[in-house]
Amino acid sequence: MTDRFTVRASRAFIDGAFRQASVVVDDGVIAYVLPHDARVPRSRTVLVPDDAVLLPGLVDSHVHVNEPGRTEWEGFRSATLAAAAGGVTTLVDMPLNSIPPTTTVDALRVKQDAAAPAAFVDLGFWGGAVPENLGALAPLHAAGVYGFKCFLAPSGVDEFGHLDRAQLDAAMDEIAALGSRLIVHAEDPAHLHGDGELGRGYAGFLASRPPESEEAAIDAVIAAARRTGGRAHILHLSDGRALPAIRAAKAEGVALTVETCPHYLTIVAEDIPDGASEFKCCPPIREAANQDLLWEGIVDGTIDAIVSDHSPSTVDLKRAGAGDFGLAWGGIAGLQVGLSAVWTEARGRGIPLETLIPLFTTGPAGVAGLPDAGRIAAGAPAHLTVFGVDDALPVRAADLLHRNPITAYDGRMLTGKIRRTWLHGAVVFDVTEGGPGEAPWRRQAPTGRLLASPHAERVDA
Repeated sequence: MTDRFTVRASRAFIDGAFRQASVVVDDGVIAYVLPHDARVPRSRTVLVPDDAVLLPGLVDSHVHVNEPGRTEWEGFRSATLAAAAGGVTTLVDMPLNSIPPTTTVDALRVKQDAAAPAAFVDLGFWGGAVPENLGALAPLHAAGVYGFKCFLAPSGVDEFGHLDRAQLDAAMDEIAALGSRLIVHAEDPAHLHGDGELGRGYAGFLASRPPESEEAAIDAVIAAARRTGGRAHILHLSDGRALPAIRAAKAEGVALTVETCPHYLTIVAEDIPDGASEFKCCPPIREAANQDLLWEGIVDGTIDAIVSDHSPSTVDLKRAGAGDFGLAWGGIAGLQVGLSAVWTEARGRGIPLETLIPLFTTGPAGVAGLPDAGRIAAGAPAHLTVFGVDDALPVRAADLLHRNPITAYDGRMLTGKIRRTWLHGAVVFDVTEGGPGEAPWRRQAPTGRLLASPHAERVDA
């Protein structure tokens, strides 16, 4: 049980805008949202400095935790500590690259058993749709997964196979009938080329995964969602040229959402050095002109969410092939710094913070179906974070709480830093409380909860 306290802020993000407020927290829940100068009996007061803002806890609906099976890549303790340090209080774990992948109820229970004693933030879980379990997704749906992820091109791990076009249609039929959602890694293998060594130049890797691959796959997903009326979600959009088709589908009423990631919004292909395989991800980081198109999709509301796609591995795997982009593991580690990275870029473009916050909160919450996450409102969990909007944040990979000290953001000077994060009213991160290894929030018992979709028939937490 947590105590009763009031957080007073001159700028709190409530109902889509910043305003003065006093947020009263009682037993881990937001009890009231009151005017800034309201008297609150029997409550201690926490003041948010005027140079910071109070935000709802962020939501990241696209995280690869990898435990069990590849816990040396990342684990629930390290991932959720990094999440809290990045202001994220709710994340949804991807069904790969753990072993076993979350493609059966038994595998989901194994993952939940690993997560329960180690989670510093709230956790939900995606299921996987692979060739072997098509036609048998209902038990996973009933067990509480928030939807089903599939790949339309090889996933990079043998235990999680990809779907061809006929299997995509079959999965969409089944998932629509369940009332769930299909989330899709949208690259068409017919347009991918180059397997194995590609060399240390980034241009060769970029050419091997052209925009046409994303566009063809997205067209197929739109067609399947249109035909069935089911909900579909495009993961990690990197190709800005695909946005017109997405806009048109949404305008038509297709049940479609789309996300992009901080690395696509803040890094450009022209700046990636030879051999810098920490920048490798699939789909790839593209050119500056393409990035401008993605930002247009942010501003006009076409893009629904900004999520990390935190996909870490060991340093050895990221450096495999001595910087050969064809041989290194593909994935960006950025869970802890996403908001800071995007805010740094947005400021330079003259885009206000209030444009971004829904994309880090209610946007991904809506994608996953988490109605109580990402909001400061009476009755919602007391997930809150304080963000110093002008704070300098020099990124050193070794200082991040990710398990492995390698990231595409290493050496960057960002603007904006998370100062404190509450989960269910308890502090789970505070930048002022000691250095690495001695901060009280790192020694406390994990208090994150395992979440299940509202349609779950039972929840083993």
